[in-house]
Amino acid sequence: MWKYAAGSLLAVVIGFLADVVFGDPQTALHPICLIGNLIAGLEKRIRNCLPKTRAGELVGGGIMATLVIMISAGIPALLLYAAYRLNFWLGVAAEAVMCFFLFAVKTLRKESANVARALRGDGLEAGRGAVARIVGRDTQVLDEPGVIRAAVETVAENFSDGVFAPMLYMMLGGGVLGFAYKSVNTMDSMVGYKNDRYLYFGRIAARLDDAMNYVPARLAALFLILGAYLTGQDGKLAWKIWRRDRRNHASPNSAQTESVAAGALHVRLAGDAWYFGELHKKPFIGDDLRPIETCDIARMNRMMTAASVLSLAALGILKTAVLALLM
Repeated sequence: MWKYAAGSLLAVVIGFLADVVFGDPQTALHPICLIGNLIAGLEKRIRNCLPKTRAGELVGGGIMATLVIMISAGIPALLLYAAYRLNFWLGVAAEAVMCFFLFAVKTLRKESANVARALRGDGLEAGRGAVARIVGRDTQVLDEPGVIRAAVETVAENFSDGVFAPMLYMMLGGGVLGFAYKSVNTMDSMVGYKNDRYLYFGRIAARLDDAMNYVPARLAALFLILGAYLTGQDGKLAWKIWRRDRRNHASPNSAQTESVAAGALHVRLAGDAWYFGELHKKPFIGDDLRPIETCDIARMNRMMTAASVLSLAALGILKTAVLALLM
């Protein structure tokens, strides 16, 4: 069994390095796109079968969440079982491809850098358009500092659920557990809203996402603090603001890494935001020690990249040590 665990560890490392070099392929056949299509299809069918009541929507959301997780993890499990049975190295290669699809390091760097490039080269409207690709809020109401804040917040938050959490779950359970996590995270991004349509139907998906990210978000914040020290940002203030503001969000997890970013960069993040034409009141994170600037996006990316490499090294060493003890 340790042999396959070692193969899984190797697959995570290869998948991470492939993501850093190549980035996420833009294709409709991307596994996360397929999971998104599965969620949308199941939602439509389940809603047609159950009453439009609070209980009916809660039950429907629970059925959808169960089916999405089972299918999203079950198919990779069957594929890996077959690949490893045929040949160990074929199994490692198949799992490495799966892990590659679950990381988002280069995508975060590229898309956020596009925001800074658009603001510098083509102005505010171009910046709004670029940041709209990576955030869920309404971007047409954002001024230039608001666009920059949105990009910085996205990199900070997605370091947790787009890099560290998948990495942690893959270290624990390979590509299968990684896809189980990503299916929950994708459900939350699609149906985990507190509006009339999803308040009850999306509640179970949102709670599952909160639970699965609870520990990873806090560990990710600690690694991001180390990343701040390594890249010349203010690690000491990052720790202080994290301790003070890590709960300044309706989600128990979203402010964890955002508070680190605010402290490390000496800027204030979060605050009120518009979603689907509705204003949502939110507390601020961090202190307004200086105006935010486009260079902060690059600083945030360097912190995120350093924290990602540190995470891979630390979790890889820990898993190697455990495997050595079990041999």
